Amino acid sequence: MTEHIEIDEELIAIRHHLHAHPERSFREFETTVYLERQLADHGIEILDNPMETGVVALIEGAAGPGPRVALRADIDGLPIEEDSALDFQSENTGVMHGCGHDLHMTGLLGAAFWLAAHRDRFSGSILIVFQPAEETGLGAKAMIEAGLLDGVDAIIGTHNNPNYAPGQIAIGAEPMMAGCVRFNVTLHAEGTHAGYPHKGTGPIEALASMILSLQTIVSRNVSPFHPLVLSITEVHGGHVWNVVPAEAGFQGTVRYFHKEDGELVGRRFRTVAEQTAAAYGIRADVDWDDFQDPLASDPDLAMALASEVSDYAQLEPIRPSMAGEDFCEYTKVTLPVFAFVGSNGIEGCPDWHSPHFVGLDESIPTFVNFYVNAALRVLKELH
Repeated sequence: MTEHIEIDEELIAIRHHLHAHPERSFREFETTVYLERQLADHGIEILDNPMETGVVALIEGAAGPGPRVALRADIDGLPIEEDSALDFQSENTGVMHGCGHDLHMTGLLGAAFWLAAHRDRFSGSILIVFQPAEETGLGAKAMIEAGLLDGVDAIIGTHNNPNYAPGQIAIGAEPMMAGCVRFNVTLHAEGTHAGYPHKGTGPIEALASMILSLQTIVSRNVSPFHPLVLSITEVHGGHVWNVVPAEAGFQGTVRYFHKEDGELVGRRFRTVAEQTAAAYGIRADVDWDDFQDPLASDPDLAMALASEVSDYAQLEPIRPSMAGEDFCEYTKVTLPVFAFVGSNGIEGCPDWHSPHFVGLDESIPTFVNFYVNAALRVLKELH
């Protein structure tokens, strides 16, 4: 039997407060205090956390011993100046919940409140995890290294998705979010007077050739049926109009869904960068950080949860996202389940990381119902 949970104005007020007070990754100090206070006010045990930010709490079931399932929400904002026109938009200059983590926190709080009030409905225990620093890709790893996920048999996570409407959920066995590479290339040359370019080995021409050549890696090396993106997002070199600089560079990202594609791009990337530099008589240093794997749920658990979604929401097919999610780190230590929850659905609405991003309050009940029903079902599956 699935649960059908109605939310009240308390959760709407919580969401508005969290949205208006975003904080950057690993600086979520006020957010941490606020979350702890909300949990404590509902009689939920807060566990010791050696990290400076983030919250871990425990709800023990009253129906007997059993497995331990974690519910996770991320809590950090982005370095974006909000321009959403919401009545409760960010009060913190230059910081915004432009990825909807305020919705995630609110949904998990609502689920925690219900689960704490209905301990008789389950055996085992539920760990409530409010994770810092998802946007930097470092928060999940830090929580694992701190031992905060020790003894957890499965973990359930969500991400709002404005491309789905409130009341819609996408969950399944196929990959949902992309693997991520962060790259940086530095070109070392011989600077000179701009009027005497033959006396140096300036890096600007090599940089331009390199950027154009790198764009052919995807189109000429990887199957067109495999999603893959290589984006150069920042270029720098020189500060003075009449000096050929001795150094220049660029950085960007690669997103992939097949691990072998990420590895192939890495090899081709180094070859193009280093050999193009050599052709211009300079040197290229390539920093290639393949820091995040594609995110996919445990197939058995995902299908078990998907079978119940239609009882309280509308089940939708997964439309994979080229964005990354450090929830993938948890897959290395426990069984993962992840879902998209619709947060807007209006055609042409701004997406994540836009200053105009708007997640709707109407999505909060779906978060609460998914977290609760997913926790109860996974506990039963593991029992």
